[in-house]
Amino acid sequence: MIETIPAADAATHRAAQPASAAAARGRSRRGALTPYLFVGPAFALLVVFGIVPILVAAGVSVTDLDLRGLGDTDAVRFIGLDNYRRLFGDGEFWSALGNTGIFIALGVPVIIVGSLAVAIALSQSSSRFFRLLTGFYFLPAITAIVAISLIWGYLLNGQFGLINYVLGLIGVDPVPWLSDPMMAKFSVALVAVWRASGLNIVIFLAALQSIPKEYYEAASLDGAGEWRKIISVTVPLLRFAIFFVTVTTLIGWMQFFDEPYVLTRGGPTGSTTSISLYIYQQGFQFNEFGFASAASLVLFVIIFAVTAIQLRARRLSHD
Repeated sequence: MIETIPAADAATHRAAQPASAAAARGRSRRGALTPYLFVGPAFALLVVFGIVPILVAAGVSVTDLDLRGLGDTDAVRFIGLDNYRRLFGDGEFWSALGNTGIFIALGVPVIIVGSLAVAIALSQSSSRFFRLLTGFYFLPAITAIVAISLIWGYLLNGQFGLINYVLGLIGVDPVPWLSDPMMAKFSVALVAVWRASGLNIVIFLAALQSIPKEYYEAASLDGAGEWRKIISVTVPLLRFAIFFVTVTTLIGWMQFFDEPYVLTRGGPTGSTTSISLYIYQQGFQFNEFGFASAASLVLFVIIFAVTAIQLRARRLSHD
């Protein structure tokens, strides 16, 4: 016997169908908006503290802004690309750019290779003492940069520094760590390497812990020694971590500022003046904010280009 639906119930059923469909569409819209709600705050911070300052710097770079004369009617004048022409003709700018390149050449390879080596040694050691060293290596990364630089400044002082005192005990003449142009570059880079290695060691340690032990067991069955395991298993499986550390380290060293400023104030004859310190000097010592903004835009373009080349090279290596 076929049951029939009463007319009133059928009408209720037909009315409920559009309501349930509307509710489903509402849930679908809310589900689609949920990711944007999580990403929204981070995106807003990126816009406010990343994109907007770049746009402001781009606008200021085509003016002769001088904060000392903001009360005057002619305090800000549009001068077009004059700041950029002057910048590329300034020998001090090219010297600062060259110093930054030297710092990168001295520090970046040492940080990457040294951090990876220390991380591998710590991960393979079963000693509790060596595991406690992880916190020791990471300590400089959470210590105030100015405090670190001041302490190293006393240690490297050419007249009464502790390092020269110890060298004197074994008959070595005092070394002009911060007064000789080349030694000053080396000393500043050394302090920066010591400070920045801790965070990279922790990153590599985290990546090493994600490598399955089965790979090493299989390599051992094939007769591979420890060095062969590192070259054939560890390094290939750490490609992404090495790439990440390389990119972030390069960006950080292209913005190198704290150690040159605190330790040497630019060094003898500007030997440790990095491009970031040069921008600071032009803006806050000489009050030429338009000129400093032009230099900061050039630095931004360099960093963007280097990062884009690295990303492109990584994509090509995976194709």
